[in-house]
Amino acid sequence: MTDSFTVSRVLPATPQQIYEAWLGTDDHSEMTGASATCDPKVVGAFTAWEGYIEGTNVALEPFGRIVQRWRTLKFPDDAPDSLLEIVLEASNGGTIMTINHSEIPEGQGDSYKVGWSDHYFEPMTAHFRLVY
Repeated sequence: MTDSFTVSRVLPATPQQIYEAWLGTDDHSEMTGASATCDPKVVGAFTAWEGYIEGTNVALEPFGRIVQRWRTLKFPDDAPDSLLEIVLEASNGGTIMTINHSEIPEGQGDSYKVGWSDHYFEPMTAHFRLVY
């Protein structure tokens, strides 16, 4: 059995700005405050948060959707990667960013749900307010 959840936030940026920042090594690092690497193509590898997160891009729909296989150092060694879908929808005053995170090792979902808010939505909001 695995965990899954959906979280959303309106961010003060366009879908294009968020999409490009998510897939850009320097921009991803800047918007989260922690080092990241990204090969911005399908099957391209990525890391985030000083290597705590790693995975590969599964599907990329420019400025609208990013799908990744995703795992952290807390996943059991024999656990498969989780599935992360990011949906970007233009909204009055910004972009609704929805994260659908599934196939997470059982018992870890609540921690990642909080982590998306604390380690992504909050710093991304501050970053995009300053940059744009």
